[in-house]
Amino acid sequence: MSSLEIFSVIISIIGVALTIKRNMLCWFFNFFAFVLYAYLFFQVKLYGETILQFFFIIINFYGFYHWLKGKQQDHEIRIEPIAIKNVIIQMILAALGGLVFGLSLHYFTDAALPMLDSQLAAFSLLATYWTSRKHIATWVLWVFVDIVYVAMFIHKDLQLTAGLYAAFVVMAAFGWWQWEQVKKKQMLQI
Repeated sequence: MSSLEIFSVIISIIGVALTIKRNMLCWFFNFFAFVLYAYLFFQVKLYGETILQFFFIIINFYGFYHWLKGKQQDHEIRIEPIAIKNVIIQMILAALGGLVFGLSLHYFTDAALPMLDSQLAAFSLLATYWTSRKHIATWVLWVFVDIVYVAMFIHKDLQLTAGLYAAFVVMAAFGWWQWEQVKKKQMLQI
């Protein structure tokens, strides 16, 4: 457990808590957490997670823009629906992308856990995209992804980060509940 890991955990918790609250500051804290974790994951040879952080940074800017644009239109961040067909297609694409990425990591790097790392990275990207689009499904996916992350981080002896992801499981479940409440309130206003 390093001071970098401790600081990364604190910034990450703040970022996720602000995301649950649909607060625009979440994008700033999440950006900072992604930069910190990119460096930490590189140190422990989780290259899929390292690369994932850079994708998170890109999606972070997209999410900030999308939320800001929506907020300017109706003065709050509205929850948006997603069609089941889109969920299935996007999950299949994430799995295939994770497979290709995992094979690349396996054959071209000394990555630890290349297939698991790559699948988690792919589904994390999908969940982050869904967050940027304000889909409640993001929280359901995060619950499952974060449970697997806990096991991987324990295996890599990143105990504090494993604890963070265990907290993320609880926070994602709460985020799911919170966004469901907001969605019901928003539907009454229509």
